[in-house]
Amino acid sequence: MISLWMEQVSHYPVRPSLQHDLDVDVVIIGAGFTGLWTAYYLNQAQPELSIAILEAKQVGYGASGRNGGWLMGEIAGADDLLRPLAKEDRLASHHLIHDIPDEVARVCAHENIQCDLRKGGVLYCASRYPEQVENIHKQLAQHKQDDYSDDDFRWLNETQLQQQLKMDKAKGALYSPHVATIQPAKLAKGLAQVLEQKGVQIFENTPVKTWQSGQVTTAEHSVNAQWVVPAVEAYGSLLKPMDKYQLAVHSMIIATEPLSEEMWQSIGLDKGQAFSESSRLVSYGQRSADNRLVFGARGGYNFGGRLRPDVTLTEKEMAVRLYLMQECFPQLKDVKITHAWGGNLALPRRFHPHMLCDRKNRIALSGGYVGEGVGATNLAGRTLADLILNKDTLHTRQPWVLNNKPLSALRQWEPEPLRWITYKATNLMLIYEDKVLADLSSPKWKRKLVSKLCDILEGFLS
Repeated sequence: MISLWMEQVSHYPVRPSLQHDLDVDVVIIGAGFTGLWTAYYLNQAQPELSIAILEAKQVGYGASGRNGGWLMGEIAGADDLLRPLAKEDRLASHHLIHDIPDEVARVCAHENIQCDLRKGGVLYCASRYPEQVENIHKQLAQHKQDDYSDDDFRWLNETQLQQQLKMDKAKGALYSPHVATIQPAKLAKGLAQVLEQKGVQIFENTPVKTWQSGQVTTAEHSVNAQWVVPAVEAYGSLLKPMDKYQLAVHSMIIATEPLSEEMWQSIGLDKGQAFSESSRLVSYGQRSADNRLVFGARGGYNFGGRLRPDVTLTEKEMAVRLYLMQECFPQLKDVKITHAWGGNLALPRRFHPHMLCDRKNRIALSGGYVGEGVGATNLAGRTLADLILNKDTLHTRQPWVLNNKPLSALRQWEPEPLRWITYKATNLMLIYEDKVLADLSSPKWKRKLVSKLCDILEGFLS
C-alpha cells in the first residue's frame, strides 16, 4: 500500500510509458507537486510551449501522495532568510507565502479539481507538559518581532481551543489561519488531468537514468529539451549529482477507521483544521473527508540516505504514533488503525527550500521542502516558471531563490557515518527529552538540562 490517499484514487487509469525519442521545449523529471505545478504555470504563461513529464512510477507516487495533507502557507526556514530584509520587502514575502493555500484554492476552483480542500487554519497545541506553553509563547514573541500580526498568529487559551479541538491536557494553542487540509493524491491526479487537457505530455513508469543540460535519458529512449527540470525531491538520491545536496528522510503516518459523529464531537475539527502537538517529536494530524483521524509524527533516516520504497511501519514505529495519538485523544484507545504508511522527503543541508535556475546550462530545479512541500511546491512551480521564462517578479526575488547559479551553489551534506551518528544521537535525545518532560514529577534541573542539550543538538545540525 502506498498510502490511504493513493488507495482512494487507485481507480485512475495508468498512463503509457515513453515509447519513442522526443524533442520538447521543457522536460520535467517527476510527476509530483513540484513537476506538476511547474508545468501548470509554464503552460498558463506560454501555452505554446511543448512540455513533457517523465514519472518513474505514477503521478503522486512520492511524497506528494504520502503526506499528512497539510497545505501550508509557510516555508521552512523562511523567517531566518527574511529577517535581514527591509520591513516592506519582508511583509510582501509574508503575504506571498501566506497566500499559497488561497492560490491553490483558486486553481482548484478554476480547473474544477476536487481535492477536499478546507481552509480551517492550524492549531499548534500546548498539551502534555508546561514547557510547551513556554515554547509557544516564545514563538509568538518572535513572530511579533518579525512583523507578523494577530491576524497571522495568535494565542488561544484553553477555553478558546476547546471550541475547535478537545485535545487532552491542552492548555492552549498558537493559531494561524494560513493552512488548509486536503486529500493530496486527489490534487495531484486532478492537476495531471488538467495538464493533459492543456497539451502537456505525461509518461508514467518511465524512470530516468541520466540527465544533463539539454537531454534526459531513460532505459531505451532520450528526450531532448531546451530546459531540463529535475523535480524529484528525495528521489534525487537516485540521480547523480543531486544525491550530494538532498538527503532522503522518511515521514510516518497512521489513519483510523472512519469515526462516528459522536466520537468527532468529543474531538472537534469540524472546520477542516490541521493540528499539531508542540513537542520535538513533531506530531500532526487532520480530519479526513471520510471522517478518519490522520496522524503522523517525526520520521526516520536510513544509513546513507537510502530510500524506503514502500514504507511498512515497524512495530516500534507504529507504537510511537499510537502512543502520541492516544496521549492526545485517550478516547481513541480502542479505535482500529486501518492504514499506516510512510514516504520519502528531502532534507537540504541549509534546512530551507531552494529554487535554483542554472541559466547557462538551462536547468531549473526546486526541492528541500523539509516536510512542508504540499504548499511550498505551489510557490516553487510559480517561481521556476518565472525563472525559466526569464521574468523578474516577486517570486524570483525571494532569498531562497538561486538565480543564474549552478547546482554546486547548494551546500553538500557531510559524508557518512557522521550523518547517521548525528541522526541517531539526536533522535534518541529527543525521545528522552519527551519522556522526561512528559513525566511531571521530573525535577526542574533535569528538565532544563535535557532541553538545553536538545537545543544544542538542533543548533549543531543547522
